[in-house]
Amino acid sequence: MTAAAPAAANSQEVIELGAEDLPAYCPSPKAPLWSMHPRVFLDVTHTGQARCPYCGTEYKLKPGTVVHGH
Repeated sequence: MTAAAPAAANSQEVIELGAEDLPAYCPSPKAPLWSMHPRVFLDVTHTGQARCPYCGTEYKLKPGTVVHGH
């Protein structure tokens, strides 16, 4: 019998960020302990989105977000 991975580990989550959430990094402080991986900073300021190379979570800027100084 093999253990199945939790469903959430296989799903591709999309997290919307506002200017107050920058700089963006993954995993977020609210991520469950089982999903932890090394912290990686993501540049969402140029394209409006970025994907974590470890877990595949996609981060997008909220529509209308104005980024200053990033």
